[in-house]
Amino acid sequence: MKSKRIACIAMAGLMAASLAGCGGSDSDNKDTAEATKATTEAAGSDSADDTTADAEGIKSYADIQLGTDFTDLSAEIKFYNNRTDMDSDDYGGKNWKQYLEDFNKEYPNIKVDVITDTNYAEDALTHLQSGNYETVMCIPAVDMADLSTYFMSFGDYDTMSSLVNYSNRWLYQGQVYGVPLAATTQGIVYNKKVFADAGVTDVPKTPEEFIAALKAIKDKNPDCIPLYTNYAAGWTMGAWDDYIAITATGDATYKNQKLAHTKDPFKNYGDDTHAYAVYKILYDAVSQGLTEDDYSTTDWESCKGMINNGEIGCMVLGSWAYPQMEAGGPNADDIGYIPFPISVNGKQYASSGADYCYGINVNASDDEKQAALVFVKWMTEKSGYAYNEDSLAIVPGSESKISFDGVDFVADEAALEGEEDYLNQLNSESELNVSNGGNDKIQAIIEHAANGDMSFDDIMAEWNQKWSDAQESLGIEVTEK
Repeated sequence: MKSKRIACIAMAGLMAASLAGCGGSDSDNKDTAEATKATTEAAGSDSADDTTADAEGIKSYADIQLGTDFTDLSAEIKFYNNRTDMDSDDYGGKNWKQYLEDFNKEYPNIKVDVITDTNYAEDALTHLQSGNYETVMCIPAVDMADLSTYFMSFGDYDTMSSLVNYSNRWLYQGQVYGVPLAATTQGIVYNKKVFADAGVTDVPKTPEEFIAALKAIKDKNPDCIPLYTNYAAGWTMGAWDDYIAITATGDATYKNQKLAHTKDPFKNYGDDTHAYAVYKILYDAVSQGLTEDDYSTTDWESCKGMINNGEIGCMVLGSWAYPQMEAGGPNADDIGYIPFPISVNGKQYASSGADYCYGINVNASDDEKQAALVFVKWMTEKSGYAYNEDSLAIVPGSESKISFDGVDFVADEAALEGEEDYLNQLNSESELNVSNGGNDKIQAIIEHAANGDMSFDDIMAEWNQKWSDAQESLGIEVTEK
């Protein structure tokens, strides 16, 4: 059954990138811990399984003393991830080779082979299904119930949450299976000079203000693409899903506790909030000619240089993309990052949470597991990776480069006990794959908007019907209107 579930996910081409970044403040971390505490206590710390480090006689993540423990350990491990750009000596920041050189200064006998993949989200699932997968990998879109089949636990939530922000990303039955490489928030990466030259000096806070800004850019410079969709890349499309929960509702419980029980979640709430308002921004921009002329010709790698050089006004992407756009050309100072243009009762919110998370192969040898734990903890606490990549803070109390003035960073609360798989089940049954690699449905918005063959309201009505049918089929109670 588990193999079948993974196969289905792979065929659907799901994305593993998580919703957002992590809040860097102590109060944000406290909110996350409190939000998850009830679920953790209900599950029970002894309800997990025997995949924890302590259960296997391996020194745990929490107990490892970096620079002291295992400096003479000899092991070879593989680290599989999506950051192909960091393979290059020309990468604008610190690359994988440089990180490993620093790691080996402290741990000379632990060899880490880095393997990167441009099609990571789908290929990682194939690796898991094969049973022959790397020692450390970024956890792809697997069912929560299957985590212990593939990955060892880093420890219980109470322990890990004091060491790692947003350790609830891959939390199941009280055990933490993933440690974030980085944490992101959700907003818009933009060229500050392009906006300023068009007379846009105030950050747009509503859909109406944002569309007006795009029109101003188009009027000022017809050769500049106000909003670049990145349609052709495919995987970039799912980013739009990441704005429909906290950003569009201000509600930390919406995604994991309310969405599954909501009737017609894609309806028009009439106040420029919720999912309807998020997706309508994309539809309106395309239908009004404020995006590229031919969406099928967009190119992910090229867009980095284009926005850096002022050929693109902005793109809707998580904050993880910010440093890549800065490194895309000589004009790093022109690149900025602003909140998504939705306000809830006059207030703006930004979702925050883990990006990809390190997972350690549960079938690895003891030496490999121990070496992997050392490597992950070193990358998290000593490498500077999160700060270098403009991440929000991973280690509680550490620094972050990103801040939104007047915007509240909020993290999604965990699902209620017994409902951890509801969203996955609804995504599979409805085939909408909300915040889980639902790229096709976002591409369809662009296609229909460009072709003018389906109204936005008709698209949302179709999605609502699929959601309702899935709720009925799965027997999930509708309690939210």
